[in-house]
Amino acid sequence: MTTNKRALFHLLKSIRLFFEKDDFIDVMTPPMVTNPGMETHIHPFQVRSVVNNKNHELYLNTSPEFHMKALLSEGLDKIFTLTYSFRDEPNSFTHRPQFIMLEWYRTNEKYEKIMNDMTELFQFSLDRFVQSGFEVNKKLKDFTPMKLTVQEVIFKYCDFDILDFLEKEKLFQKIKETYSDITLGEIKDYSWDDLFFLLFLNKVEPHFKEIPFLLLYEFPHHLSALSTLKESDPRVCERFEVYCFGIELCNCFNELTDLKEQKRRFELQKKEKRELYHYELPQADLLYNALEKGFPPSSGIALGVERLLMVLIDTEEPFYD
Repeated sequence: MTTNKRALFHLLKSIRLFFEKDDFIDVMTPPMVTNPGMETHIHPFQVRSVVNNKNHELYLNTSPEFHMKALLSEGLDKIFTLTYSFRDEPNSFTHRPQFIMLEWYRTNEKYEKIMNDMTELFQFSLDRFVQSGFEVNKKLKDFTPMKLTVQEVIFKYCDFDILDFLEKEKLFQKIKETYSDITLGEIKDYSWDDLFFLLFLNKVEPHFKEIPFLLLYEFPHHLSALSTLKESDPRVCERFEVYCFGIELCNCFNELTDLKEQKRRFELQKKEKRELYHYELPQADLLYNALEKGFPPSSGIALGVERLLMVLIDTEEPFYD
């Protein structure tokens, strides 16, 4: 057995120990679902019957999220799962068609509690690798986690306040005037999100490669996805991501529980997917039913396990063929 495979199995055991000591329930979710997720730019694999030579209205899940939320609506409060998820994306050292996803949820807790979980899980996993004799990433010795808002990080690297540029026209003009090396087409070709990520991927994210652990939170409201808006400042949403040496490890939301607003957002994503990629997915009935049944305010996070392992043992080699 290769060192990387052994390390992966050790990490999976460490993750389970971490959550079991805090009385989380280890749950299972199905890999084959009627709706795999509604994100515009995430693409699923559709299930095909070979013997009947036809496609089914079933998909491999891109995330266990909808089924996890259904469990919250049935009364579970602290849950986690380790499961394979599937996304139809080009292969790279950070992307595989099937990968191990860790998701966990807490009811009646804000996403700040998940921030603590994430930092503690990272340190717990690192310590267990050291105790078990694995060679770990030398750059993680005595590291200090960094925590910045999106507003702060863009001001740090781009010297302007992104919250002053929440209209598409203003952000387009700002990029055009300030960054001649970023090629822009016509303004009609972009959404605000497109412009933000052009700026972020070119001018901000490259700086993360030297940071061992960056918790980035309070994204502009356009990027709220399935998260709530901040009550004291609705220009931003209650969402965070963690980057380690430039690798995005996870994505966390203070979960949206408003059924009407959720349907509105999904209709927008459905429209974008149809216009950009010329297909659409079935309605997210499982999530809608969970929201209709009702579950308490919750926070949840999805983490790529292989990406976490890449950071901890400093490798870009695949864990499986």
